[in-house]
Amino acid sequence: MVFLHGFKSDMGGTKAVDLQAWCHQQGRAMLRFDLSGHGQSDGAVEDFGVGDWLEDARELIDVLAPGPQVLVGSSLGGWLALLLARERPGRWAGLVTIAAAPDFTLRMQDEFTDADRAALARDGHVTRPSDYGEDYVFSERLFRQGAEHSVFAAPLALPMPVRFLQGTADADVPMADALRLLDHAEGPDIRLTLVRGADHRFSAPAELALIRDAVAGICAAAG
Repeated sequence: MVFLHGFKSDMGGTKAVDLQAWCHQQGRAMLRFDLSGHGQSDGAVEDFGVGDWLEDARELIDVLAPGPQVLVGSSLGGWLALLLARERPGRWAGLVTIAAAPDFTLRMQDEFTDADRAALARDGHVTRPSDYGEDYVFSERLFRQGAEHSVFAAPLALPMPVRFLQGTADADVPMADALRLLDHAEGPDIRLTLVRGADHRFSAPAELALIRDAVAGICAAAG
């Protein structure tokens, strides 16, 4: 199992720790790590972009998790997991995303105000309030690399078993984005589960149980 955390989250988040405990109970190995600028890793989040984090994930997985793996990605981690799955579809035993946020930087730019564009040109970043702590800082590097690593700009073939999990009350990733991802992806075993009332955290006990069940189902489907 490989867990990829979200933007400004880390490997010690509720979902990662809960899944680690489940893997231990099941006798399964799990890899979780902090992307550059997050958690215990060096640097600040705004120093990096999607391409940098994709390289982090690719290199660490190849070194530390050889063999077929189940990718589990939350939010930004879901974007990275989708990119990894598209790059090497035969490498993965399965894929689970939780409130996946592919191309969220492009959606943000579509909604930019004149003030946002001026701030990006002047300061090299824009900010947004966060429900989880200090304001989010979104850098020019993040927007540039996001455009270079778009999921929706190219076909998305996912031949492995895939489970998308999405809350209907997610204020960060609209339900319409999850439906768009389902429509865009191509594969023989892709399912989207919508959870009424679940928000972007997707960390309530019932939601954590759903993540575990999805991963268990993927493992069973993958044999």
